Amino acid sequence: MLNELGLEYEMVPINVAIGETKGHKLKALNPAAKVPVMVDGKTVITESSAIQLYLAEKHPKAGLIPDSIEERGQMYRWIFFLVTEIEQPLWRIARHTVLYPKDKRLPQDIEIAKQECKEMVAVLENHMDKRQYIVGKRLSVADFNAAYVMDWANENKLLEDAPKLRKYLRWMYSRPTAPPRIASALALLKSLPSNASGSKSRQHDRTHRRVDP
Repeated sequence: MLNELGLEYEMVPINVAIGETKGHKLKALNPAAKVPVMVDGKTVITESSAIQLYLAEKHPKAGLIPDSIEERGQMYRWIFFLVTEIEQPLWRIARHTVLYPKDKRLPQDIEIAKQECKEMVAVLENHMDKRQYIVGKRLSVADFNAAYVMDWANENKLLEDAPKLRKYLRWMYSRPTAPPRIASALALLKSLPSNASGSKSRQHDRTHRRVDP
């Protein structure tokens, strides 16, 4: 959304896999020690959906929040659905494949999470029948939320039975202001040189963003 709004910002990568979220600087911004975090002047916002809604409300001319209360209600509905019903299983998959130490990973939970995610993807797939946008007839915050979460699901091969969402995903990421796809971003990070301590180039999961006021 920062690109969509044409804002200048500094992106500070945080390596979740090696515990950089536990550092004192990040915890000072977010006591939960999680990313993303956005710093806008003296304002600190955490949680990706809250950051998106904050930016959309701060820049109303972009029209990313629907005008009618009915469409705003639908936008909030689908944002919460994406966060609670689709993103959470994806996090469970990530924790039990990458983030947790090997002795704490539960392979059986990965399969359960995949099934739960597929069932909720099917709900959104049905919703997108004859639709270009998640809500109404123009882009909203829900679309930016959906694009990221669907790209993540696609990386886990969970959109194989969702042709409408795959088409929607291609369209969202074909836009000039779209961020890199997850696969492209990871490939770029892996291609960069790193030193023995791994301090230069590492795989990062989300970021801490600083927005110029």
